[in-house]
Amino acid sequence: MSETVQPPWIATQLASLLTQRGHAWLLHGPSGLGQYVLALSMARAWLCERVSGAGACGQCASCHAIDVRTHADLFVLMPETVMLERHWPLGEKAQTELDDKKRKPSKEIRIDAMRDAVEFSQRTSAWGRGKVVLVFPAEHMNHVTANALLKTLEEPPGDVRFVLATEMAHQLLPTIRSRCLGHPMGWPPADVAAEWLVAQDVQPAAARVFLRAAGGRPDDALHYARAGQDPKVWSQLPKALQRGDGSLMHEWSAIEMLDALHKLCHDLQLQSQGVAPRFFDAQDLPAAGPLHALSQWGRELAAARRTAGHPFQAGLMQEAWVSRAKNALNS
Repeated sequence: MSETVQPPWIATQLASLLTQRGHAWLLHGPSGLGQYVLALSMARAWLCERVSGAGACGQCASCHAIDVRTHADLFVLMPETVMLERHWPLGEKAQTELDDKKRKPSKEIRIDAMRDAVEFSQRTSAWGRGKVVLVFPAEHMNHVTANALLKTLEEPPGDVRFVLATEMAHQLLPTIRSRCLGHPMGWPPADVAAEWLVAQDVQPAAARVFLRAAGGRPDDALHYARAGQDPKVWSQLPKALQRGDGSLMHEWSAIEMLDALHKLCHDLQLQSQGVAPRFFDAQDLPAAGPLHALSQWGRELAAARRTAGHPFQAGLMQEAWVSRAKNALNS
């Protein structure tokens, strides 16, 4: 999703949140619903010089400073991998370490960055409109960094506000959750999400397929489209796997492959109980096998996900998953 052009369901949530008071918010829900975009929109509005009920003006010096990643009163707390992906500058020490090849970018929110955030929250506001700390994805804090943030949430300086965004709220410390006002992310209606995808240059037929493949999550659907995936592949995948043919997924990562297999297993379990599938069209699915066999397959996929990032021989691992899928689909 664009950081500045908000989808209608994000704009509606932003307008509602801006009418409420609180020093710390937790935006939570499954992936693909726009947690980061909503969190940044809240930060922009809190710091904007000409804010309205709909959010930031997008034209003032404060909005421009956020656009170019230089606002002195906004601290963005993310894993270094996410910072680089979203073009936020790293701290001087971290950038030097990466430039000197001393280490790789961290996939967790590091304690050094958290200490910088705590120190930032205690400074005087440079622009005079208070300060904002944005944490995303909040579940990437470990216990040490989470406890460091907790102390500041418990006794916040008077002019700082926090917005935490997460796709896995259950992984956060209960004490972190209890110090924040929670906001469950809203799901857009399917027709609204499809119209938005078309506005992002996705073909209408492909938008419907990708939105279904993403379980109704528009940001994930847009990711599928921009990754260059062929919508026909998603429709053909179930019966190809039933034949033991995994060629449609030969360029997919292990995580992408497991995600598709999980969704197929999920839909077949629904179908075996007479419930409409969620991720695939019913006409594209083979006949569902016994529920106990599908449940066993689901447990095996869950176990495989826990080790998908290990340096196994990728070809052999994925070949084994395709073979197991064929057995499950023909049980």
